[in-house]
Amino acid sequence: MNMSSNLSYTQTGDYLLPNLTLHQPKTPLGKYGRMRLSFLRQQRPVLYNTMLLNGSLYPTLTELEQTAAAMKKQLMADLLAKNPAPDKEKNQMAWVQHMNSLQEQVEEVIRTELIYS
Repeated sequence: MNMSSNLSYTQTGDYLLPNLTLHQPKTPLGKYGRMRLSFLRQQRPVLYNTMLLNGSLYPTLTELEQTAAAMKKQLMADLLAKNPAPDKEKNQMAWVQHMNSLQEQVEEVIRTELIYS
């Protein structure tokens, strides 16, 4: 039997199974990384399995997490510059409503452009 020399195998019954290990990050994935992971598992299983096996899945998800955080910060700043929030001290509920609206707009952009693309 001629097997690849860079893999080691374990005998299990009548079968030789390769000793494979996955290198996962030490830090857990954040919200956007987990959303993208779930999307890939459910909607793009071939891409998910390819990335998982060649070791590029978790580095890609970590990079996406950082990109999403930077994008969120920049989009919030841009939206606040275009649509200033009401005075927080005079009208707290209007301020909260305004900020939640902007937050949801930013989340929608991130989901559309990074997570589900």
